[in-house]
Amino acid sequence: MMIKEHKVVGVIGAGSMGSGIAQVAATAGLDVFVFDTNAGVLDKAQKNLSATFEKLVEKNKLTSDDSEKIQNRIVWTNELSLFKDCTLVIEAIIENLAIKQTVFKELSNILSDDAIVASNTSSLSITALANSYKHPSQFLGLHFFNPAPLMPLVEVIPGLQSNEDVVSSCYQLMKSWKKIPVIAKDTPGFIVNRVARPFYGEALRIVEEQIASIEEVDAIMKTSGGFKMGPFELMDLIGNDINYTVTETVWTQTYYDPRYKPSQIQKKMVESGRLGRKTGQGYYSYANPVSNTFSVDDKKSDLVFHRILAMLVNEAADALYYGIAIKEDIDIAMTKGVNYPKGLLAWADEIGLSKITLILETLYEEYSEDRYRVSVLLKKMAKQNLKFYSL
Repeated sequence: MMIKEHKVVGVIGAGSMGSGIAQVAATAGLDVFVFDTNAGVLDKAQKNLSATFEKLVEKNKLTSDDSEKIQNRIVWTNELSLFKDCTLVIEAIIENLAIKQTVFKELSNILSDDAIVASNTSSLSITALANSYKHPSQFLGLHFFNPAPLMPLVEVIPGLQSNEDVVSSCYQLMKSWKKIPVIAKDTPGFIVNRVARPFYGEALRIVEEQIASIEEVDAIMKTSGGFKMGPFELMDLIGNDINYTVTETVWTQTYYDPRYKPSQIQKKMVESGRLGRKTGQGYYSYANPVSNTFSVDDKKSDLVFHRILAMLVNEAADALYYGIAIKEDIDIAMTKGVNYPKGLLAWADEIGLSKITLILETLYEEYSEDRYRVSVLLKKMAKQNLKFYSL
Protein backbone atom coordinates (compact mmCIF):
# COMPACT_ATOMS: atom_id res chain seq x y z
CA MET A 1 0.00 0.00 0.00
CA MET A 2 1.39 3.39 -1.03
CA ILE A 3 1.00 6.31 1.36
CA LYS A 4 0.96 9.66 -0.37
CA GLU A 5 3.20 12.44 0.87
CA HIS A 6 1.61 14.56 3.60
CA LYS A 7 1.27 18.22 2.71
CA VAL A 8 -1.81 19.24 4.66
CA VAL A 9 -2.28 18.22 8.30
CA GLY A 10 -5.28 18.76 10.53
CA VAL A 11 -5.06 19.15 14.32
CA ILE A 12 -8.19 18.86 16.45
CA GLY A 13 -7.96 20.83 19.68
CA ALA A 14 -6.29 24.22 20.14
CA GLY A 15 -5.12 23.66 23.69
CA SER A 16 -1.44 23.66 24.61
CA MET A 17 -0.89 20.19 23.13
CA GLY A 18 -2.84 20.80 19.91
CA SER A 19 -1.22 24.16 19.20
CA GLY A 20 2.18 22.66 20.04
CA ILE A 21 1.68 19.85 17.51
CA ALA A 22 0.53 22.42 14.95
CA GLN A 23 3.75 24.40 15.55
CA VAL A 24 5.85 21.27 15.01
CA ALA A 25 4.05 20.36 11.76
CA ALA A 26 4.17 23.91 10.37
CA THR A 27 7.86 24.23 11.26
CA ALA A 28 8.43 21.01 9.27
CA GLY A 29 6.95 22.78 6.22
CA LEU A 30 3.38 21.47 6.19
CA ASP A 31 0.17 23.44 5.91
CA VAL A 32 -1.89 22.99 9.08
CA PHE A 33 -5.54 23.44 9.98
CA VAL A 34 -6.26 23.72 13.71
CA PHE A 35 -9.87 23.09 14.73
CA ASP A 36 -11.60 23.92 18.00
CA THR A 37 -15.26 24.49 18.79
CA ASN A 38 -14.37 27.34 21.15
CA ALA A 39 -13.54 30.59 19.33
CA GLY A 40 -11.94 32.00 22.49
CA VAL A 41 -9.56 29.05 22.73
CA LEU A 42 -8.60 29.47 19.08
CA ASP A 43 -7.89 33.17 19.56
CA LYS A 44 -5.85 32.55 22.70
CA ALA A 45 -3.85 29.77 21.02
CA GLN A 46 -3.04 31.97 18.03
CA LYS A 47 -1.88 34.84 20.27
CA ASN A 48 0.20 32.51 22.46
CA LEU A 49 1.88 30.99 19.42
CA SER A 50 2.63 34.43 18.01
CA ALA A 51 4.25 35.39 21.33
CA THR A 52 6.28 32.16 21.27
CA PHE A 53 7.62 32.95 17.82
CA GLU A 54 8.47 36.52 18.87
CA LYS A 55 10.65 35.08 21.65
CA LEU A 56 12.31 32.66 19.23
CA VAL A 57 13.16 35.56 16.93
CA GLU A 58 14.47 37.65 19.87
CA LYS A 59 16.74 34.76 20.87
CA ASN A 60 17.98 34.41 17.27
CA LYS A 61 16.64 30.86 17.04
CA LEU A 62 14.49 31.85 14.09
CA THR A 63 14.51 34.69 11.55
CA SER A 64 11.55 37.06 11.28
CA ASP A 65 10.96 35.82 7.74
CA ASP A 66 10.86 32.15 8.80
CA SER A 67 8.62 33.00 11.75
CA GLU A 68 6.13 34.70 9.44
CA LYS A 69 6.20 31.81 6.94
CA ILE A 70 5.57 29.19 9.64
CA GLN A 71 2.69 31.13 11.19
CA ASN A 72 1.12 31.72 7.78
CA ARG A 73 0.98 27.95 7.24
CA ILE A 74 -1.45 27.60 10.15
CA VAL A 75 -5.18 28.21 9.72
CA TRP A 76 -7.25 28.45 12.91
CA THR A 77 -10.86 27.37 12.38
CA ASN A 78 -14.09 26.19 13.97
CA GLU A 79 -15.20 24.56 10.71
CA LEU A 80 -14.25 20.88 10.56
CA SER A 81 -15.29 20.73 6.90
CA LEU A 82 -12.03 22.54 6.01
CA PHE A 83 -10.20 19.29 6.85
CA LYS A 84 -11.39 17.66 3.60
CA ASP A 85 -7.95 17.92 1.97
CA CYS A 86 -5.97 16.77 5.03
CA THR A 87 -4.02 13.54 4.53
CA LEU A 88 -3.25 13.29 8.24
CA VAL A 89 -5.40 14.43 11.17
CA ILE A 90 -4.13 14.38 14.77
CA GLU A 91 -6.69 14.62 17.56
CA ALA A 92 -5.58 16.32 20.79
CA ILE A 93 -8.68 16.96 22.88
CA ILE A 94 -9.99 15.96 26.33
CA GLU A 95 -9.20 12.41 27.56
CA ASN A 96 -12.76 11.17 27.17
CA LEU A 97 -13.43 8.09 25.06
CA ALA A 98 -17.00 9.00 24.06
CA ILE A 99 -16.14 12.57 23.05
CA LYS A 100 -13.16 11.43 20.98
CA GLN A 101 -15.25 8.74 19.26
CA THR A 102 -17.87 11.32 18.30
CA VAL A 103 -15.16 13.41 16.61
CA PHE A 104 -13.80 10.42 14.67
CA LYS A 105 -17.29 9.52 13.44
CA GLU A 106 -17.67 13.08 12.15
CA LEU A 107 -14.28 12.92 10.44
CA SER A 108 -15.43 9.75 8.65
CA ASN A 109 -17.84 11.91 6.62
CA ILE A 110 -15.21 14.52 5.74
CA LEU A 111 -11.86 12.88 5.00
CA SER A 112 -10.81 10.96 1.91
CA ASP A 113 -10.51 7.17 2.13
CA ASP A 114 -6.71 7.23 2.18
CA ALA A 115 -6.40 9.87 4.94
CA ILE A 116 -4.71 8.80 8.18
CA VAL A 117 -6.20 9.65 11.56
CA ALA A 118 -4.21 9.63 14.79
CA SER A 119 -5.06 10.21 18.43
CA ASN A 120 -2.71 11.94 20.85
CA THR A 121 -4.36 10.11 23.77
CA SER A 122 -2.04 9.42 26.68
CA SER A 123 -3.83 6.35 28.03
CA LEU A 124 -7.00 5.38 26.13
CA SER A 125 -7.22 2.31 23.90
CA ILE A 126 -6.23 3.05 20.29
CA THR A 127 -8.14 -0.06 19.17
CA ALA A 128 -11.34 1.21 20.81
CA LEU A 129 -10.92 4.67 19.29
CA ALA A 130 -10.17 3.23 15.82
CA ASN A 131 -13.52 1.47 15.73
CA SER A 132 -15.31 4.82 15.57
CA TYR A 133 -13.50 5.81 12.35
CA LYS A 134 -14.67 4.59 8.93
CA HIS A 135 -11.33 2.92 8.16
CA PRO A 136 -9.81 1.49 11.37
CA SER A 137 -6.79 0.31 9.37
CA GLN A 138 -5.95 3.98 8.73
CA PHE A 139 -5.98 4.81 12.45
CA LEU A 140 -3.16 4.81 15.04
CA GLY A 141 -1.85 6.62 18.08
CA LEU A 142 0.72 9.44 17.90
CA HIS A 143 1.40 10.43 21.49
CA PHE A 144 3.41 13.67 21.80
CA PHE A 145 4.71 14.99 25.11
CA ASN A 146 4.12 18.47 26.49
CA PRO A 147 5.44 20.91 25.37
CA ALA A 148 5.34 19.25 21.95
CA PRO A 149 7.81 21.65 20.24
CA LEU A 150 10.46 20.95 22.92
CA MET A 151 9.94 17.32 23.95
CA PRO A 152 11.49 15.03 21.31
CA LEU A 153 9.60 11.79 22.00
CA VAL A 154 6.56 10.54 20.11
CA GLU A 155 5.02 7.17 20.96
CA VAL A 156 3.73 5.55 17.76
CA ILE A 157 0.96 3.13 18.76
CA PRO A 158 -0.64 0.71 16.31
CA GLY A 159 -4.15 -0.44 17.15
CA LEU A 160 -5.23 -4.01 16.52
CA GLN A 161 -6.55 -2.99 13.09
CA SER A 162 -3.75 -0.58 12.05
CA ASN A 163 -2.17 -1.18 8.64
CA GLU A 164 1.60 -1.76 8.92
CA ASP A 165 2.28 0.69 6.07
CA VAL A 166 0.35 3.40 7.92
CA VAL A 167 2.41 2.81 11.06
CA SER A 168 5.69 2.80 9.13
CA SER A 169 4.70 5.95 7.22
CA CYS A 170 3.91 7.85 10.43
CA TYR A 171 7.07 6.59 12.13
CA GLN A 172 9.15 8.04 9.28
CA LEU A 173 7.05 11.21 9.24
CA MET A 174 7.84 11.83 12.92
CA LYS A 175 11.54 11.53 12.10
CA SER A 176 11.12 14.10 9.33
CA TRP A 177 9.52 16.38 11.93
CA LYS A 178 12.78 15.99 13.92
CA LYS A 179 11.12 13.86 16.59
CA ILE A 180 12.32 10.62 18.18
CA PRO A 181 9.63 7.99 17.57
CA VAL A 182 9.28 4.71 19.48
CA ILE A 183 6.83 1.90 18.76
CA ALA A 184 4.54 1.05 21.69
CA LYS A 185 1.99 -1.73 22.06
CA ASP A 186 -1.63 -0.66 22.52
CA THR A 187 -1.77 -1.29 26.26
CA PRO A 188 -2.90 1.02 29.12
CA GLY A 189 -0.49 3.94 29.40
CA PHE A 190 1.66 2.70 26.49
CA ILE A 191 5.33 3.00 27.54
CA VAL A 192 5.85 6.25 29.44
CA ASN A 193 2.58 6.63 31.32
CA ARG A 194 2.69 3.00 32.41
CA VAL A 195 6.36 2.73 33.36
CA ALA A 196 6.38 6.14 35.11
CA ARG A 197 3.45 5.41 37.44
CA PRO A 198 5.63 4.34 40.43
CA PHE A 199 7.55 7.63 40.27
CA TYR A 200 4.36 9.24 41.52
CA GLY A 201 2.54 6.31 43.14
CA GLU A 202 5.38 5.06 45.33
CA ALA A 203 6.33 8.62 46.31
CA LEU A 204 2.75 9.18 47.44
CA ARG A 205 2.77 5.88 49.34
CA ILE A 206 5.99 6.85 51.14
CA VAL A 207 4.41 10.16 52.22
CA GLU A 208 1.20 8.40 53.29
CA GLU A 209 3.28 6.12 55.52
CA GLN A 210 5.11 9.16 56.94
CA ILE A 211 8.48 7.70 56.00
CA ALA A 212 9.43 11.04 54.44
CA SER A 213 7.77 14.38 53.73
CA ILE A 214 6.81 15.71 50.30
CA GLU A 215 9.79 18.06 50.38
CA GLU A 216 12.17 15.31 51.47
CA VAL A 217 11.05 12.90 48.73
CA ASP A 218 11.57 15.58 46.06
CA ALA A 219 14.99 16.50 47.45
CA ILE A 220 16.08 12.85 47.59
CA MET A 221 15.03 12.03 44.02
CA LYS A 222 16.92 15.09 42.74
CA THR A 223 20.09 14.67 44.78
CA SER A 224 20.36 10.87 44.99
CA GLY A 225 18.68 10.06 41.69
CA GLY A 226 19.69 12.98 39.52
CA PHE A 227 16.10 13.65 38.42
CA LYS A 228 15.51 17.22 37.25
CA MET A 229 12.31 17.42 39.27
CA GLY A 230 10.96 15.49 42.23
CA PRO A 231 7.67 13.53 41.91
CA PHE A 232 5.57 16.17 43.67
CA GLU A 233 7.10 19.07 41.75
CA LEU A 234 6.45 17.19 38.53
CA MET A 235 2.84 16.38 39.45
CA ASP A 236 2.30 20.09 40.14
CA LEU A 237 3.77 20.92 36.73
CA ILE A 238 1.73 18.31 34.85
CA GLY A 239 -1.44 19.19 36.78
CA ASN A 240 -2.70 17.04 39.62
CA ASP A 241 -6.02 16.53 37.84
CA ILE A 242 -4.28 15.23 34.71
CA ASN A 243 -1.89 13.01 36.66
CA TYR A 244 -4.73 11.58 38.73
CA THR A 245 -6.86 10.90 35.64
CA VAL A 246 -4.03 9.04 33.90
CA THR A 247 -3.34 7.00 37.06
CA GLU A 248 -7.02 6.12 37.42
CA THR A 249 -7.30 5.23 33.72
CA VAL A 250 -4.29 2.90 33.79
CA TRP A 251 -5.58 1.35 37.04
CA THR A 252 -9.07 0.63 35.70
CA GLN A 253 -7.83 -0.53 32.27
CA THR A 254 -5.47 -3.04 33.90
CA TYR A 255 -8.45 -4.48 35.80
CA TYR A 256 -7.48 -2.72 39.04
CA ASP A 257 -3.92 -3.95 39.24
CA PRO A 258 -2.72 -2.77 42.69
CA ARG A 259 0.52 -1.45 41.16
CA TYR A 260 -1.40 1.47 39.69
CA LYS A 261 -3.90 2.14 42.48
CA PRO A 262 -4.42 5.91 42.88
CA SER A 263 -3.63 7.62 46.16
CA GLN A 264 -6.13 9.31 48.46
CA ILE A 265 -3.68 12.22 48.68
CA GLN A 266 -3.97 12.70 44.92
CA LYS A 267 -7.76 12.50 45.06
CA LYS A 268 -8.01 15.11 47.82
CA MET A 269 -5.69 17.48 45.95
CA VAL A 270 -7.99 17.33 42.92
CA GLU A 271 -11.15 17.68 45.03
CA SER A 272 -9.71 20.77 46.75
CA GLY A 273 -8.80 22.39 43.42
CA ARG A 274 -5.09 22.34 44.25
CA LEU A 275 -4.08 21.33 40.76
CA GLY A 276 -0.52 22.65 40.81
CA ARG A 277 1.17 25.49 38.99
CA LYS A 278 -1.87 26.32 36.86
CA THR A 279 -3.95 27.13 39.97
CA GLY A 280 -1.09 28.59 42.01
CA GLN A 281 -1.37 25.89 44.65
CA GLY A 282 -0.61 22.19 44.60
CA TYR A 283 1.80 20.25 46.73
CA TYR A 284 3.64 23.58 46.80
CA SER A 285 2.44 27.19 46.83
CA TYR A 286 3.32 29.15 43.70
CA ALA A 287 1.95 32.49 44.89
CA ASN A 288 4.82 32.84 47.35
CA PRO A 289 7.26 30.09 46.40
CA VAL A 290 9.91 29.08 48.90
CA SER A 291 13.03 27.01 48.44
CA ASN A 292 12.54 23.30 49.10
CA THR A 293 16.18 22.53 49.78
CA PHE A 294 16.30 19.97 52.57
CA SER A 295 19.04 18.07 54.30
CA VAL A 296 18.08 14.38 54.47
CA ASP A 297 20.00 11.75 56.39
CA ASP A 298 21.74 9.10 54.28
CA LYS A 299 19.70 6.17 55.61
CA LYS A 300 16.35 7.76 54.72
CA SER A 301 17.69 8.99 51.39
CA ASP A 302 18.91 5.52 50.42
CA LEU A 303 15.61 3.90 51.45
CA VAL A 304 13.39 6.34 49.52
CA PHE A 305 15.51 6.51 46.37
CA HIS A 306 16.02 2.76 45.98
CA ARG A 307 12.39 1.96 46.77
CA ILE A 308 11.08 4.28 44.04
CA LEU A 309 13.78 3.27 41.55
CA ALA A 310 13.19 -0.46 42.15
CA MET A 311 9.49 -0.01 41.41
CA LEU A 312 10.30 1.91 38.22
CA VAL A 313 12.74 -0.77 37.05
CA ASN A 314 10.13 -3.44 37.80
CA GLU A 315 7.66 -1.67 35.50
CA ALA A 316 10.26 -1.33 32.76
CA ALA A 317 11.12 -5.03 33.06
CA ASP A 318 7.44 -5.98 32.81
CA ALA A 319 7.02 -3.73 29.77
CA LEU A 320 9.81 -5.69 28.11
CA TYR A 321 8.45 -9.05 29.30
CA TYR A 322 4.99 -8.37 27.87
CA GLY A 323 6.29 -6.99 24.58
CA ILE A 324 5.02 -3.45 25.11
CA ALA A 325 8.24 -2.22 23.48
CA ILE A 326 11.80 -3.32 22.81
CA LYS A 327 14.37 -2.56 25.52
CA GLU A 328 16.04 0.28 23.59
CA ASP A 329 12.69 2.01 23.02
CA ILE A 330 11.71 1.63 26.68
CA ASP A 331 14.90 3.39 27.79
CA ILE A 332 14.66 6.03 25.05
CA ALA A 333 11.03 6.71 25.99
CA MET A 334 11.87 7.39 29.64
CA THR A 335 14.87 9.62 28.92
CA LYS A 336 13.33 11.55 26.02
CA GLY A 337 9.69 11.58 27.15
CA VAL A 338 10.03 12.43 30.85
CA ASN A 339 13.70 13.44 31.11
CA TYR A 340 14.86 10.57 33.33
CA PRO A 341 18.61 10.82 33.94
CA LYS A 342 19.17 7.26 32.65
CA GLY A 343 17.24 4.54 30.90
CA LEU A 344 15.71 2.34 33.59
CA LEU A 345 16.94 -0.98 32.18
CA ALA A 346 20.47 0.36 31.74
CA TRP A 347 20.25 1.81 35.26
CA ALA A 348 19.22 -1.59 36.62
CA ASP A 349 22.27 -3.18 34.96
CA GLU A 350 24.45 -0.58 36.65
CA ILE A 351 23.01 -1.14 40.15
CA GLY A 352 22.62 -4.87 39.74
CA LEU A 353 19.47 -6.87 39.06
CA SER A 354 19.96 -8.91 42.23
CA LYS A 355 19.90 -5.75 44.35
CA ILE A 356 16.73 -4.47 42.64
CA THR A 357 15.08 -7.87 43.10
CA LEU A 358 16.05 -8.00 46.78
CA ILE A 359 14.48 -4.56 47.41
CA LEU A 360 11.22 -5.69 45.80
CA GLU A 361 11.17 -9.06 47.57
CA THR A 362 11.75 -7.32 50.90
CA LEU A 363 8.84 -4.96 50.22
CA TYR A 364 6.62 -7.88 49.19
CA GLU A 365 7.50 -9.75 52.37
CA GLU A 366 6.83 -6.69 54.50
CA TYR A 367 3.50 -5.67 52.95
CA SER A 368 2.17 -8.96 51.50
CA GLU A 369 0.73 -6.86 48.65
CA ASP A 370 0.68 -7.80 44.97
CA ARG A 371 1.78 -4.21 44.33
CA TYR A 372 5.35 -5.33 45.10
CA ARG A 373 5.42 -8.55 43.08
CA VAL A 374 8.68 -8.97 41.17
CA SER A 375 8.53 -9.06 37.38
CA VAL A 376 8.98 -12.62 36.09
CA LEU A 377 11.68 -11.43 33.70
CA LEU A 378 13.56 -9.49 36.39
CA LYS A 379 13.48 -12.46 38.76
CA LYS A 380 14.72 -14.90 36.10
CA MET A 381 17.52 -12.61 34.98
CA ALA A 382 18.67 -11.88 38.54
CA LYS A 383 18.89 -15.61 39.27
CA GLN A 384 21.04 -16.15 36.18
CA ASN A 385 23.16 -13.06 36.96
CA LEU A 386 22.26 -11.54 33.58
CA LYS A 387 22.04 -7.94 32.40
CA PHE A 388 19.38 -6.39 30.16
CA TYR A 389 21.99 -5.12 27.74
CA SER A 390 23.79 -8.44 27.52
CA LEU A 391 20.70 -10.09 25.98
